This record gives sequence, structure tokens and C-alpha cells, in this order.
Amino acid sequence: MFHTELLLCFLPSILALFLFLILLKRKRNAVHLDLPPGSMGWPFLGETIGYLRPYSATTIGAFMENHIRRYGKVYKSNLFGEPTVVSADAGLNRYILQNEGRLFECSYPRSIGGILGKWSMLVTVGDMHRDMRMISLNFLSQSRLKNNLLKEVENQTLLVLRSWKDSSTFLAQDEAKKFTFNLMAKHIMSLDPWKLETEMLKKEYVTFMKGVISPPLNLPGTPYRRALKSRSTILKFIERKMEERKLKIEADGGEFEDDDLLGWALKHSNLSTEQILDLILSLLFAGHETSSVAIALAIFFLSGSPAAVQQLTEEHLEITRGKKRLGKTELDWEDYKKMEFTQSVINETLRLGNVVRFLHRKALKDVRYRGYFIPRGWKVLPVISSAHLDPLVFDHPHHFNPWRWQQMNGSSLGIPSTTITNNFMPFGGGPRLCTGSELAKLEMAIFIHHLVLNYQWELVGSDQAFAYPFVDFPKGLPIRVRHRTLM
Repeated sequence: MFHTELLLCFLPSILALFLFLILLKRKRNAVHLDLPPGSMGWPFLGETIGYLRPYSATTIGAFMENHIRRYGKVYKSNLFGEPTVVSADAGLNRYILQNEGRLFECSYPRSIGGILGKWSMLVTVGDMHRDMRMISLNFLSQSRLKNNLLKEVENQTLLVLRSWKDSSTFLAQDEAKKFTFNLMAKHIMSLDPWKLETEMLKKEYVTFMKGVISPPLNLPGTPYRRALKSRSTILKFIERKMEERKLKIEADGGEFEDDDLLGWALKHSNLSTEQILDLILSLLFAGHETSSVAIALAIFFLSGSPAAVQQLTEEHLEITRGKKRLGKTELDWEDYKKMEFTQSVINETLRLGNVVRFLHRKALKDVRYRGYFIPRGWKVLPVISSAHLDPLVFDHPHHFNPWRWQQMNGSSLGIPSTTITNNFMPFGGGPRLCTGSELAKLEMAIFIHHLVLNYQWELVGSDQAFAYPFVDFPKGLPIRVRHRTLM
């Protein structure tokens, strides 16, 4: 009797708990149903292998095309060992990038942090990323671009181009990498090209880069293991330069000219030695690799567009004639501002080539966007190349057409209309917009200026850019050049 009465006393509570659990399960199921459609693929591996399968860089790849056709522009998957929402929707991509630090956070695979360093600008978040970003932005201010970096960009361009022999054949991608590495080594640590220490650093950096873009297998003999060893060698080199610079600053009573990034960081930041080392390495990586690929892409696309080369030549001949009339021998900021069609070529190269194809983010909170639910902790991949190659945004998106940018210019430097700008994000967006974007465009413009005025070129054999997902020319983009005299 006692047990029956006890059961009757607790029955309402038991029923309430049971009802609560049913409602909770229904709510979870409803949330689950709000997830974007898609497939989680194989256990652990998910769909990563298919997602990373190489494809032509001027497309979004068969994997993305098939998934968009099947599930739409926003779909779920399992990539890099984590549940993921992939977005090929330009509106959602902007929303993700603009809400950095509030709803989403940068979240690259652990292997990237392992090789670039835990203080790399690519992987840091919050206050640390903000502090490192400010160092980079201050050093890459428009004033420094005008008064310091433009001259150095031209010097390094001429150093590479003047080494080309008439009717010679070589790998354009290697030459572009030589140019950007020399520039960044000079810009970051005041290293002079062709010197033994610079060449040794370049050799270690090549080994390092092969590991960055390889599978993260830390086993003897693998590119990743060799890259970790090269990383250690590079950091020791940078640290030695830091110590030399500190001694010089002390000897000069703190009046040392901070005309490179290393000096700037030492004098104008409170970063630790380890943080400065990772900052320098990450900027060397970012400034060298992406710009060199963009220049190689421009050479490739222009080789198939004689009309664009002709219009570029006319533009740069006019700039050169103007320099001569004024008695100038070097390019200046006013000359750069006159490179209007060149800016259209740069925009089109970045749009069609998509040096950076997607970004790694993580949801900090449960997020709802236009009926979709993105759970807290899920990885989010905004695929920025998708809008660049979307026929609803760009007419005939797979055609190299720099004139499209002239038709929708909003300024003399080829900035497109607001509608197109919202869908054009070659340098990312939001608080993590690439700090070197203006330097990258300056490098491309100055290189193109001297290239079209001094050389004609043609592709040797067949080669094209592939996404691995990093963009690369499998054969290095072989070209044959001939000197030209226009004035």
C-alpha cells in the first residue's frame, strides 16, 4: 500500500519529466531537420578526399558542382574530420566574414598551426590577431606604399626581368616566385637578393612550402617532416637577425631606422620573441606565395588575350612617354594611378584564377540564416570562388574578360559597382581582410608594366592552373620570351 501511494505521489513528476524529454527530443529533431541538406560521407574521413581532389582553377570543381546541383549552394558535409557547413552562397559568405569574432571565428586545421606556428596571423584570433594585424597595417600604410615600397617593387621587378635572355625558355611561375620572395625578404628583413644568406633562406623556404601544401604526415621522409625541420632552420635564421637588430638599436640609442617589418615590430610592439618569429614567417608565406601565383596567372591569361596585351601596351607606353616629358626615370604613385586598364586586368585575374578559394571558420554560437541552422562548434567553409564563377553574378564567368570591369567602374582605378563589389572578395573580407591586398595589386601592376613594355611571350607546351586546393601550375608554366623595343 505504501509503495502504491508513493508511486501515485511521484506519478505527476514522472509524467512531467517524460513529457519534457519528448518535447526536447522533438526540438532537437526539428533543429536537425533545419540543417542544410547534404551527406556526411565516410566515418572520420567524411568527404574530404573528394573535396580536395585537384581540378581546374578556373572552375569550382566537379565535387562542388555536383553538390550544389544536388543540395543547393549551402550544404552540410564532413570535412577535415569535422561536421561542416559549406557555403557557395555569396550572401552567407559575406555574413560569415562580417561577423568574425561575434558569430564565427577563424579555425584552420591543426596541422596548419603546427607548421606555420601557433602565433601565425593565419590562425590567431581575438586580441592577438588584432595586434598583429595593426603592425602589418601600419607598416603597409598608403604612405609607405607610395614613398618606400613602390620603388622597391620596381627594383625587384627589373632585377628579375633583366635576367631573361632573348628567345630563352623558362618557368614563369618560378620567376614570379623569385620576384616575390626577393621583395618580401627585403621588405621584411632587409635581405639583399642573390646574397648567399638570402639564397640559403630561399632554399629552406622552398622545402618548407612543399610541406605546407602536403598531407600532414609527421613521419620520417615525408614532405611535412622535412618542412618542420626547415621551419626550425628558418626561425633560427630570423631569430639571429632579431638579435643583430636589437644590438644595433641599442648601439644607436633607439634611433635606428625601422625601414623593414622586423625593425617595425621590434620598436612598435610588445610581442614576444616567439610571436615575432611566427609573425615574420607567416607574412613571408602570405606575401610570397599568393602574389607569385597571381602574377603567374596574369601571364597565363594574357597569353591567350592579344587584345588585352595590346591595350596594356598602349596604356604603359603613354605612362612611359609622360615620364620622359617630365624627366622621370622611375615610376611614382601618379603613374600607378594612371594604370586603369591594368587594374581591370588584375581584377579579372583574381576573379577567374581565385588564388584563395575558400576560408576556414567555426560557428561560435548556434546560427540561423535564411532558414538554415548552423550548430555551435561546426566548421564553416565560405567558398569565395563560387560567386566569382557564378553566371548569375558575372556574365560568361569562365572567360577572361578584363573589359567587364571597365563597363562597371565606379572609379578611375577599376573599382566596380556596389553590386559587383559585394560578390568580389579575392582578399577575403570583414575584420580579417588581407592586410597585404594593396601591396599585392601594386606588385602585379608594376610587374605587368615592365613585362609588356620589354617582352613578348608565348606558352611552351600545355599547362594550366589547378586547385589542389592551393593554386599551382603542374609544369611551372613554361614560356618563351622575346625582347621588344617600343621606344
